[in-house]
Amino acid sequence: MERADVVVVGAGPAGSTAAHHLARRGWSVILLEEHPLVGRPVQCAGLVSQRVLDMAGTDKMVRHHLGGATIWSPSMNPLRFQAGETRAHVISREQLDFLLAERAARSNVQIRTGWKFRKIVQGPTAPGSALQIEVETPGGHDTVETRLLIGADGVASTVARRLRLHRPIEILPAFEADIPFADVPQDEVEIYLGRQLAPGFFGWSIPDGEGNLRVGVGINARNGLLAIEGYEHLVRAMERRYKTRFPSPIRTIVSGIPIGRVPNISTDHGLLVGDAAAQVKPLSGGGIFTGMRAAEIAADVAHGALADQDLSASRLRAYDLHWREELGGETDRALYFRRLFVQLSDRDLDRVLEILRDSKLVSTIVAFGDIDFPTVTIRELLGQSPSLVHLFPKALSAYFRRRHGLAPDVLAA
Repeated sequence: MERADVVVVGAGPAGSTAAHHLARRGWSVILLEEHPLVGRPVQCAGLVSQRVLDMAGTDKMVRHHLGGATIWSPSMNPLRFQAGETRAHVISREQLDFLLAERAARSNVQIRTGWKFRKIVQGPTAPGSALQIEVETPGGHDTVETRLLIGADGVASTVARRLRLHRPIEILPAFEADIPFADVPQDEVEIYLGRQLAPGFFGWSIPDGEGNLRVGVGINARNGLLAIEGYEHLVRAMERRYKTRFPSPIRTIVSGIPIGRVPNISTDHGLLVGDAAAQVKPLSGGGIFTGMRAAEIAADVAHGALADQDLSASRLRAYDLHWREELGGETDRALYFRRLFVQLSDRDLDRVLEILRDSKLVSTIVAFGDIDFPTVTIRELLGQSPSLVHLFPKALSAYFRRRHGLAPDVLAA
């Protein structure tokens, strides 16, 4: 039986980050990855801020830089803005995962590829005792003993189920493809709105700087549309714009985007990080920054708990509290604005973009745009444009009356 102070399940950005920070503090850590290769299959579009590069400690995964965006309304009228400087980086997600796992390995993390977490065989029998977990290995089944189990195993987290922690409120199906097509603006991301292609979310097109487009959609499945159908609708719309037929994709990605706060992300001898904890930006669906930052917070709390030999739910609860203190306000505000967004008709969305075409508002988007903290921009836009507020008078009035940090300064200048 193998033994470790910590077992982390899932070698994505959140899992490898948590493993690295715990191992560098001297704890023995085993990192389990069910796939034979770290980073495959690829899981997301790979658009990140400078914060992610700083947390990773490298920019070797960067493939391209973007400084602008175009948002296409349902009636295909564009809203364009350019920052004149890099605002986001297009990365190789596969390379990011590999580099973070490599960093973890240099910190003495024991990485086990092809090992899949199955279940908790035995819980702790006394204060300070360990868990026993069953894993499926390339050679059969094995048991691993650990004081702390961290689930970083994605939206369908087996660890979350075995720890009896709640799942995300909503999971949005997403479909993305890499298309070899370079005859597009290379310095901007494109966002597509409309119920025909992406009800409840949006479509996107991201040039990767290497002659390919990353084209995808996320949808609210309750609208009866499949993600691949929304993707096909988006591709046809883009082909009409460019007056050419796109080549066949060279890679496709099918995934789920967790949306909504999970009541608890820790319990006795267990934590969740990343998509397993629904630590995803509700307005964009991006989870690399939030997952990695959560992993850093989790490692700090776990270090203290391990040192005190107290892995109880009450001790690990500090992780939930620190996470919510740092990023919970932004998440709650984004969730509220998402609830407003999903109620908008295509006609409403056309109207919103029409209002935003005002040159002062475009300047505000450029000045305050931040892919990790989008509600900062929304706050400024609402403060400058009564027309936007008037679109949702009852909803925003109720929103501003709410307490508990949901929107303390949405209209602050």
